[in-house]
Amino acid sequence: MAPRRRRTDAAPLFAAAAVAYAANVALGSAVAAKVIDTSNFRWLHHAIYIATCVMSAAAFSAVLWGRPKFASRRAALALAPAAAPLAAIPYLGTHSRRHPLVALAAAPFIVAGLICSRLATDRK
Repeated sequence: MAPRRRRTDAAPLFAAAAVAYAANVALGSAVAAKVIDTSNFRWLHHAIYIATCVMSAAAFSAVLWGRPKFASRRAALALAPAAAPLAAIPYLGTHSRRHPLVALAAAPFIVAGLICSRLATDRK
């Protein structure tokens, strides 16, 4: 009998991390393209960045408590490398070409964590 597929119980946290990240990228891209002027509310980009970090950390915590255990650990470990670029962003400056490149370096890991959390295979 083939293993049963179901999402992990931490999947909503991975989805929240991905949504927060996507919102932050969208806002940052719109500001860079001068579509939106955030000079009166610069804090919004920072608040969404903090939400992204918090949601990513919460999703990673599934490594300890998530079920099914193997799938939750796999999703958390797929997400883990996103911590490096997310942690580096505040220290690398925001007005250079480096900022969006470092921010986008987290994308593959956030997407991988989301996919792994949605396509969990139960192991017997």
